[in-house]
Amino acid sequence: MIDEKAVAAHRARKLSPDHPVLRGTAQNPDVYFQARETVNRFYDACPDATQRVMDRFAETVGRQYKLFEYHGHPEAERVIVMMGSGAETTHETVDHLVSQGERVGVLKVRLYRPFDGRRFVEALPRTARAIAVLDRTKEPGAGGEPLYLDCVAALAEHVDVAGHADASVRTLLPRLVGGRYGLSSKEFTPAMVMGIYDHLATERPRNHFTVGIHDDVTHTSLFFDKTASIEPDDVVRAVFWGLGSDGTVGANKSSIKIIGEGTDEYAQGYFVYDSRKSGAVTISHLRFGPRPIRGSYLIEQAGFVGCHQWSLLERYEVLGTIVEGGTFLLNSPFGPAEVWAELPREIQDAILVKKLRFYVIDGHKVAKESGLGGRINTVMQTCFFVLSRVLPRDEAVNAIKYAIRKDYGVQGEEVVTRNERAVDRALEEMHEVDVAGCVARGTPQPLPVPVAAPDFVRNVLGKVIAGKGDELPVSAMPIDGTYPTATSRWEKRNIAREIPVWEPDLCIQCGKCAMVCPHSVIRIKVMPPEAIVSAPPTFKTMAAKDKEFDGLRYSIQVAPEDCTGCAICVDICPARSKSANKIKALNMHAQPPLREPESRNWDFFVGLPELDRRLIKEGSIRQQQIQQPLFEFPSACSGCGETPYIKLATQLFGDRMVVANATGCSSIYGGNLPTTPWSQNAEGRGPAWSNSLFEDNAEFGMGMRLAIDKQHEMASELVLALRGELGEELVEGLVGADQRTEAGIFEQRARVAILKQRLAASARAEARRLEDLADMLVRKSVWIIGGDGWAYDIGFGGLDHVLASGADVNVLVLDTEVYSNTGGQMSKATPRAAVAKFAAGGKPGPKKDLGRIAMTYGNVYVAQVAMGARDEHTLKAFLEAEAYPGPSLIIAYSHCIAHGIVMEHGMRNQKAAVESGHWLLYRHHPERAESGDNPLQLDSKAPKIPVSQYLEMENRFRMLAATRPGEARGMFREVQQDVNHNWQLYQRLAEPHGTPKATDGETK
Repeated sequence: MIDEKAVAAHRARKLSPDHPVLRGTAQNPDVYFQARETVNRFYDACPDATQRVMDRFAETVGRQYKLFEYHGHPEAERVIVMMGSGAETTHETVDHLVSQGERVGVLKVRLYRPFDGRRFVEALPRTARAIAVLDRTKEPGAGGEPLYLDCVAALAEHVDVAGHADASVRTLLPRLVGGRYGLSSKEFTPAMVMGIYDHLATERPRNHFTVGIHDDVTHTSLFFDKTASIEPDDVVRAVFWGLGSDGTVGANKSSIKIIGEGTDEYAQGYFVYDSRKSGAVTISHLRFGPRPIRGSYLIEQAGFVGCHQWSLLERYEVLGTIVEGGTFLLNSPFGPAEVWAELPREIQDAILVKKLRFYVIDGHKVAKESGLGGRINTVMQTCFFVLSRVLPRDEAVNAIKYAIRKDYGVQGEEVVTRNERAVDRALEEMHEVDVAGCVARGTPQPLPVPVAAPDFVRNVLGKVIAGKGDELPVSAMPIDGTYPTATSRWEKRNIAREIPVWEPDLCIQCGKCAMVCPHSVIRIKVMPPEAIVSAPPTFKTMAAKDKEFDGLRYSIQVAPEDCTGCAICVDICPARSKSANKIKALNMHAQPPLREPESRNWDFFVGLPELDRRLIKEGSIRQQQIQQPLFEFPSACSGCGETPYIKLATQLFGDRMVVANATGCSSIYGGNLPTTPWSQNAEGRGPAWSNSLFEDNAEFGMGMRLAIDKQHEMASELVLALRGELGEELVEGLVGADQRTEAGIFEQRARVAILKQRLAASARAEARRLEDLADMLVRKSVWIIGGDGWAYDIGFGGLDHVLASGADVNVLVLDTEVYSNTGGQMSKATPRAAVAKFAAGGKPGPKKDLGRIAMTYGNVYVAQVAMGARDEHTLKAFLEAEAYPGPSLIIAYSHCIAHGIVMEHGMRNQKAAVESGHWLLYRHHPERAESGDNPLQLDSKAPKIPVSQYLEMENRFRMLAATRPGEARGMFREVQQDVNHNWQLYQRLAEPHGTPKATDGETK
């Protein structure tokens, strides 16, 4: 297929000093127009050239394509024109309708640009009387969507090709309408296709329609029969419900490979991911059949449903798609004799009404006993193959074991053996439940959100939480894309199998558990004894140990329904029992029996008043962690290393934060529907958040700073202009307020409240303007947040520009050393020897030193921190950075699931990274230079362990040693050299500034 002469001709046009030319000129109006028109003949020739290549492709592989490909009745009267994957769904539906005697067809657009209008008209059946052109996009303000407009133009310009050269017969042209479907991968089903064909049969079909939504505002949507189905009975259809990172999706992808590659059956898989991070719902849709499977839509009538997580039964209609007589497999902590009584009533009803075959297995038990930890994928995959009978039982087991050896062989024989053991155990532990004589008497599923939630949360977000967002009409959605904060508190996911339990008798009140909690589910409060008089009997407190809190009670409380069970709090807890070393002040226990009493305790706990922030020593973690986090219950990976830093920032500054967030993990767990963890305090204050792109987030945040500063300036000018009415004392206080401390901000807010009262009594126009701007007199803290992919790579140019500007912004880089959100690709933050996508052989070069680059400006506060290594250092850096009246940059080491680590031990990995010298701790404070000190303070001690000890803790490095041991040894030596070099370099850079020796009697 490759024309070597064309390749050579292309290379001959390369830029080379051997035959120098100039390209990229700046052209003036005298010649630009002419130069632009020189390309016309190439665009004119492109369709013919493309078709020739398509024909050659057909000769080579036997599959023919056309620029415009018609399929359907040769004398179709109704035709749909479209391109992309949805065309295959329409193709499948056309076959069904034609077999029913309908005269319909579909015209697939294979080459969109350049659009060949002549070929388009030629491909249309001459009999077509009504045409619907479908676009998977929306261009507000245009006369129509792009493909629709091209088709209109083609008919207008090339109608003579169809035999209508006489302009007088243009009234015989087919009726052509445009429609929109499937935006953002929204479902497009055969039922919708049939609805469009039905609409084309009407006397006056609506133009610019939508299908698949309910538009109750501009009334563009078409009606269709949602129950219509065209799938044949000989196709095996299976739906699997799981949680991100539990292995469900991976197991189903493996099943597709086993069947698609190892049998004559065709296989298809579609995976519905909640766009949040791991721990969110995944729904896998698998089809297997004897013919090619064209339909690119989700299964609505499944013969098999597997639910891999018990908690999903309480939240979703997991049996909504299963057909009568289907098979239901449940991963259950309850055995076949007890499980029925524990099922929600809705599940019981579905099993009985639909006459389902019901099987259970304790997949987590089997996986744990087989040495697989929480990964239940092998266990549940084995059960599916046996129950679905896609393959004979013995053949299925052998195929699974072959796939295990193929997929996990690189990780060692022990991993293979564990998975094979899980296969055998799964066959032994799966049981059918006899439901004969059973009655549906279970507890009904709880509401998606409590009735106490705000209306918007109940009526809109609650639908999305329940998996029914498709049912929401257009009128329910905010027209400006603005959503309320503090909504994650209403979404109770209940995904933890175990949660931490506090033992007050052992607690030393260090605050470390709350500091490292990635999901803000562990909270600390101190309160007077009278506040807990009405506490639930299981609510725990102890006497507060700090002398500043003498006489007060101290409590640590866990939110049982929001906890992810990561256990990182237990791992970090330093307090142990003297009689039993394994017992700590926090210990993991099964969640189900604790859920009800601990939920009551949590509700009581959050109702207790927050301690006056002015009474808290914010520089001490044991006291600072009493501050309320305004970032709670994010849907980040269980044990996430990023979120504790964000939570800490909101505890310290959340009531005055404005956040510009780069796209990445932090934007997905922070700004993803249905709920957000960005929260509010009792006064209704909290972080205001907006998302920006990778490439311009720093500038986006700088724009916020400039706007805030300008509004503060305008408010100050108006205050001075109204000096006579407001009073000298208030004006001086408002304009000259010292807002560097919590007390200073508290006092300024009190002045602003008085200001608003006095403005209300004024009739002056300036008073009305100042009312709008009064809150801007209180200091605002601008935070620019993103990952290393943004800061080191794609957005580095903008970040550099903002740091150089001198603007008072705070930049927080959540450094996971890899593009975590998009699958683990290498970034410039990836260290040498780490295995990542695009670095399968280990990254050959060292990590970019972003902090040292920023220090060269001299006026930028720069800190590199690792909470798991020195939490007090992290706290100090955040306080210093926010207080510094210029640009500040905090680079925070964030352990990540992409590192291939035990997430429970994430803080240990952070500590090892610092102790090995892989990650240095330092603070560069420009204000230190004013007193003659070195701005740079190296806060790390000399490396105390070899870097190899740290590398061996993480699979991203171990993989290299396993697959390329020779290269790994060489790279690991280079990593140690990097560590030695960096340590020596930073030691020199951080040396104290000495006093030069006196010469000639002078002192310098």
